[in-house]
Amino acid sequence: MSKKISLLLAGLVLAACSPKTYQVTNDSVVLTLKKNKDTQAGKIRVHVLQDELVHVSATPDADFPKDSSLIIVPGLKTVPFKVKDAKDSVEVATAKLKVKISKNDGGIQFRDNSGKLLLAEQQGGGKTFDPIEVEGKKAYSVKQIFNSPADESFFGLGQHQADEFNYKGKSEELFQYNTKVSVPFIVSNKNYGVLWDSYALSRFGDSRPYKQLSDVFKIYDKNGQPGSITGTYSSTDAGVQTIVRREPNIFFEDIKSIKALPQGFPLKHANVLYEGSIEANETGTYKFTLYYAGYMKVYVNNQLVVAERWRTAWNPNSYKFTFPLEAGKRVPLRIEWQPDGGVSYCGLRALEPQTDEEKNNQVWWSEMNNKMDYYFVYGNTMDEVIKGYRTLTGKSQVMPKWAMGYWQSRERYKTQDEIVGTLKEFRERKIPIDNIVLDWNYWNEDAWGSHEFDKARFPDPKGMVDDIHGLNAKMMISVWPKFYKTTEHFKEFDQKGWMYQQAIKDNVKDWVGPGYVGSFYDAYSSGARQLFWKQMYEHLYPLGIDAWWMDASEPNVLDCTDMEYRKELCGPTALGSSTQYFNAYALMNAEAIYDGQRSVDNNKRVFLLTRSGFAGLQRYSTATWSGDIATRWEDMKAQIAAGLNFSIAGVPYWTMDIGGFCVEDRYVAGQLAYDKDGKENADYKEWRELNARWFQFGAFAPLYRAHGQFPFREPWHIAPEGHDAYKSIVYYTNLRYRLMPYIYTLAGMTYFNDYTIMRPLVMDFGSDKKVENISDQFMFGPAFMVNPVYKYGARNREVYFPENANWYDFYTGQYITGGQKRTVDAPYGQIPLYIREGAIVPVGPEMQYTSEKPAENIVLYVYQGKDGDFTLYEDEGVNYNYEKGQFSRIGFHYNEAAGTLTIDAREGEFNGMLKNRTFTVVTVNKTAPKAFTFDAKGKTVTYNGTKQVISLK
Repeated sequence: MSKKISLLLAGLVLAACSPKTYQVTNDSVVLTLKKNKDTQAGKIRVHVLQDELVHVSATPDADFPKDSSLIIVPGLKTVPFKVKDAKDSVEVATAKLKVKISKNDGGIQFRDNSGKLLLAEQQGGGKTFDPIEVEGKKAYSVKQIFNSPADESFFGLGQHQADEFNYKGKSEELFQYNTKVSVPFIVSNKNYGVLWDSYALSRFGDSRPYKQLSDVFKIYDKNGQPGSITGTYSSTDAGVQTIVRREPNIFFEDIKSIKALPQGFPLKHANVLYEGSIEANETGTYKFTLYYAGYMKVYVNNQLVVAERWRTAWNPNSYKFTFPLEAGKRVPLRIEWQPDGGVSYCGLRALEPQTDEEKNNQVWWSEMNNKMDYYFVYGNTMDEVIKGYRTLTGKSQVMPKWAMGYWQSRERYKTQDEIVGTLKEFRERKIPIDNIVLDWNYWNEDAWGSHEFDKARFPDPKGMVDDIHGLNAKMMISVWPKFYKTTEHFKEFDQKGWMYQQAIKDNVKDWVGPGYVGSFYDAYSSGARQLFWKQMYEHLYPLGIDAWWMDASEPNVLDCTDMEYRKELCGPTALGSSTQYFNAYALMNAEAIYDGQRSVDNNKRVFLLTRSGFAGLQRYSTATWSGDIATRWEDMKAQIAAGLNFSIAGVPYWTMDIGGFCVEDRYVAGQLAYDKDGKENADYKEWRELNARWFQFGAFAPLYRAHGQFPFREPWHIAPEGHDAYKSIVYYTNLRYRLMPYIYTLAGMTYFNDYTIMRPLVMDFGSDKKVENISDQFMFGPAFMVNPVYKYGARNREVYFPENANWYDFYTGQYITGGQKRTVDAPYGQIPLYIREGAIVPVGPEMQYTSEKPAENIVLYVYQGKDGDFTLYEDEGVNYNYEKGQFSRIGFHYNEAAGTLTIDAREGEFNGMLKNRTFTVVTVNKTAPKAFTFDAKGKTVTYNGTKQVISLK
């Protein structure tokens, strides 16, 4: 026998004798690992869902727990895959991916079918499992670290308020709170996404919680004494004595910790100064998080690192910053705080430089999971990645057409006459509007959750809704998952065990009148969800109400509590502890209404607006707004990044309170002074410009709505007719309606093409590295580049024109070559707006509401210079017949070389479809620039549904 044959036989014998470390099922490969520590994974499962979708599970236990996902839609069909066994790894291959699993440590690499590395878990697998027990349930705090190359960028994670965009090298704590909506999904510029399947408090980018200053630094007061910071509390009120004391930390962030503030000292007119110094124990970049209500500034090493920020006293905000420090070097710290209420909050916490293991890598951590679950989503473009996410979590519905129009809201319309009268004034002034909103407290003061109207203020609710419909508008109503314990609805839930009890036990009173005790229902119970809808169906649905505003859906049982008490207030849930099921309440609540309404009327599109959200929200025809944000220029700017990251996290419908919700006192005073003497004082002048700029931005959000506290947000309350602010608001509202053929097509694309309406530039110009950190410009569909103005008094702003595209100025038609940065004009009444070369933009007729008239004549702008396409989508606008194929498409194709526009034969049909119409084709090119006008003259084409080719030379 030859030596070669002997070695071969020996190898076969060894292979036959060694235990097999993995098993192959019809849809998965399960790998069993040798564990050196209890915190390591013992089993890894790679579950193939689609050629581009892979589900990874890991557990330190002998077997996987039998649980199911709240966010993944059931019934996904699996695809064939191949398994290749190597000496130290197992490879799972689909038509698009190769997933390599280490037999030694379970570490996973994801590659495309050419072998290019897309994502790799850190050496050793990057997984950690730390045991946790809550309410007798044993589970794990889990952490996963992926390697991340220096040139990677991350986008998504939902909507947060720190004005951050690209999360590379940054961190975000993922929980739900008023103004903060966490969606555990990121999209990488490396052609993949990761969906982290956990409902617990989670963190991205850094697994550590922020610490008190004294736990990170040696701290000194203003006299150099160690162990504290000096706090000086003074007041502008006569007779209030100044207090100077030593503060071990700056931590007054919730209703428990603010008790450490000087007792009896009035905060309303206070000026508080914290000063001293900090000394780092190691050299590096330190992370800080500032928690603030009222006015706040922060100086580190005598540098202003946080310019003045403001937030209303009852709804604080967080702002993050970093600062490099040297070990052993004392650095001055100064915090200037002007509280803005009798109760107010502030805090400053920090983190040491991150470990090499985590620094600049992709890190996920969650507080309580049965096992670790994440989904890898591959795509050649970010749109393809988002399509994969929606394959996993559900299609985005086509919103009703009226929802694409303008909505007017106020905190709040207090009577039936107020809401109907406001709508009448819109009609009289000929300002387009489709939806008017009735906010909270339409019930009797002591009957929150009754779903019954206060008869003194709303004597005829059905007549009110009928009047609104008679004025050709829709009505949305605020419905909370909150019930006072005296209401019959509370008792219905309570007798079934479906009310959270902690607020009742603690006699927690809200802010209304003398204060009433109530709590929230448990949306994690299927029976409770059905009852929630049943109560709405019996009391509100018969009135003909068109849409539902699901407020406080975090759930926010009580403002400004510490995290542990928040968990106590919203649990235990029907599925387990609120520690484990902390973030998905809004998803469950949305399911209640969506499934409920479709079960009783499958011919009327559901529309929900919710203050919170989670992965999968889009499948319930639900949009999210950014909560009770402030009325500051920096808050307006922060909404741009917030909306972009929420959109790229896979939920396409997002909106905000135009003008901000919580109003600075100076703006209120400015309005009152103006009402008294009719003179435009400085504060009211700024208020008008802020609103004009915010409306300009808002007209290009997926949903266009104004809402807020006093001063009122109706255009005529912001400024009189003829004022530049009024004229600008009315112009962009009319523009929104004239662009309805374009906008409603985008709505259709969210369902049929898994499209994203509000698009960070990185989605369309990913090859241009300069766009990866541009958070204040975005694409509104394929044609419009929107550039909000967010500085008071600014009459120009810097705009980057991405490369690989050229651009036209919307207002002049001027041609601009891509790949350059310019300072462009931004007059008071205009938002800088540019059209991409090759764009085809349909413009409809003047309308006061979206269903007023069909678009019999469409002005079709063709921005020449390169080939272009657009496919007009139309359906009935109000029902679900589009799911049955009842819709139409008309394709437009511009050929630059031939100078022709091809209008395809119409595809499909639906009830009420226009059989004949005209298109007025208007060309814009660099040698013949044209400003956009609503009713431009051009080449008229009569169209009856058959294909036509039009010469544009």
